[in-house]
Order: sequence, then structure tokens, then C-alpha cells
Amino acid sequence: MTDHESAGRRPRAAWRGSASGSANARTPRRRRVLRNLLVILASALVVSFLTEAFLIRTFYIPTGSMQDTLQIDDRIIVNELVPDVVDIDRGDIVVFRDPGGWLGPVAPAPIEAGNTVVDGIQWLAAEAGLRVSDSDDHLVKRVIGLPGDDVACCDAAGSTTVNGEPITEPYLKLPPGAIRTSEYDFSVTVPAGGLWVEGDNRYNSADSRLHTDTPGNGFVPVSHVVGRAFVINWPLSHWSWLGG
Repeated sequence: MTDHESAGRRPRAAWRGSASGSANARTPRRRRVLRNLLVILASALVVSFLTEAFLIRTFYIPTGSMQDTLQIDDRIIVNELVPDVVDIDRGDIVVFRDPGGWLGPVAPAPIEAGNTVVDGIQWLAAEAGLRVSDSDDHLVKRVIGLPGDDVACCDAAGSTTVNGEPITEPYLKLPPGAIRTSEYDFSVTVPAGGLWVEGDNRYNSADSRLHTDTPGNGFVPVSHVVGRAFVINWPLSHWSWLGG
């Protein structure tokens, strides 16, 4: 090898990089990756919390009163912009707070010692819509009558009428052989600020028809509506768009 060739060749250590130099270079890079992941996770949780707090909310279905549209233990996502920003329509499935006397006395939840890890996992599950903690004091029904509507049942064909016109209810679950959309006769005028609601499983639903002796006379105040259900999100086999 000539002196010229020798002078033009870099030392092997400088050419390949030393082991200690590579390790030192990787450490800050790993820290940056970890920091970025933590920032992404924190941002996702903040967005999820804000969305859950102001836009949507998740609930589970504890009874069969809305079958076959909603099954027991289904999870639904509710649009909380209804009714403050978006109006309620007839046929909407809404979640609302107990107007008073619908659920009866509710036993307080037992007080248990906290576990930071378990509580954290449950909080994450709730944010993902897989666990809901406050469905026990809420109800879910379908809106049949809006403020000012005359709602009655049943006409000669067994249909429910709104303002004298029979309504089409393809979602109804009736007992075999039943043609009436309600086993009870009623005729009401929905007051201002109220709703008349019924379950899709009409013969197995303690709805407005069965609570006319409560302080609200069976009507649900619009102010008690938490939101409108628009999708079944769990279990995945039941995933379904509910409209709205």
C-alpha cells in the first residue's frame, strides 16, 4: 500500500463508530420515543375524556324492555348534544334520568377499599365504552309523543295514534298473536317540556303508560334527557347503527 493510499483511508473505529458511541446515541433516541408515546397516550386520554364529558356517553342495557332493538347487556353510545343542541324527534331512542318513581328505591352501592390499579383499569374501560357505572339510575325508551302531541291507543286496527294518525312501528316486539300495540288503553296530551316514551318490547316495558300515577303523570321532562342513542358498540356481534 502506498503512502497516498494509506493517508486516504479512515481509521476503522472512526469509519464504523465505536460501541460506546452507538450506545450513547441510542439512549437519547429511546427517551424521545418513550416521551412521544407518553404524550400521544396522554393526548388520547384527554381527548377521550373531553369527548365523553361533553359529546358522547356510554350506557349498558340492564333489561329487555327495548328488545329486539336492544338486548340485555348491550352497550350503547349516546349523543349528548341532544336535546340542548339537536332537537328530539319522534322515534328517537333516548336515555333519561328517572323522572321520579319509575325505578323505585335504589340501594346505594357498597363502599369498597380503593385499588389504584383496578380503579385505573376500570376508568380506562369506561372511557372505551366497555364499562358503565351510572346506568342504574337511567332509563332508555323510544320517544312516541313530543310536546303538544295527542297520543292514544288503540284504534280499530290496534295501532298507536299520534294526533289522530296511526304510526308505523316496525321495531315492535309483541307476544305471539297480539295485534294491539299496547295492552293498555290510554289517551294523553303531552305537556310543554315533556315526552311520552314507550319500550319496543311493548308488553314487557314499564314506560309512560304504567307511570301515570307518578308525580310526572308518566311524562318525561325534556330536561331529564341525557342524550339520544345512535349506535350499539358492544358486543361487536351486536354492532348496529341506531340512526341520529
